[in-house]
Amino acid sequence: MKLDHEDLDRLIEKISTSDIQQFSLEGEDFKLEIKRNLFDQNQFSKNLISNNSSDKPINVNQKTISDNVSVVNEPEIPQVPPPGLSDLTDITSPMVGTFYRASAPGEDPFVEVGNSIKVGQTICILEAMKLMNEIESEFDAEIVEILVENGTPVEFGQVLMRVKQS
Repeated sequence: MKLDHEDLDRLIEKISTSDIQQFSLEGEDFKLEIKRNLFDQNQFSKNLISNNSSDKPINVNQKTISDNVSVVNEPEIPQVPPPGLSDLTDITSPMVGTFYRASAPGEDPFVEVGNSIKVGQTICILEAMKLMNEIESEFDAEIVEILVENGTPVEFGQVLMRVKQS
């Protein structure tokens, strides 16, 4: 596989407008790794290694990346609870990924409806790009609703659970 500068520019543009946090691509004569932190989009870390036969890295500085990448900040849409649920707090997905209720198939779920949870307690796992991200509670609460089925893809900001804070 050959990757020229035009292909690289298009690839960076596509990744910059997605929720991808880590990307890796390897060909016969190159390796491309892109890592970024979506919470601080100015920290866009890229490591490019090209032409394994000569072991010469391609250096891409921040100015080059900034000139070639446009970051789209979407306005935050406030979550409005359904009627009768105004005393509940939504727990939303911090990323795009696959929702898992337990640490492994056949294991007990982290939480069930009616469970009390504490700050820092793992409530689910979101898998993104083969990385398992444990999602922890930010407050003491009681689980009132679990809105996502195990193994279901979720979007950034999607409501996963509703809780009643203690």
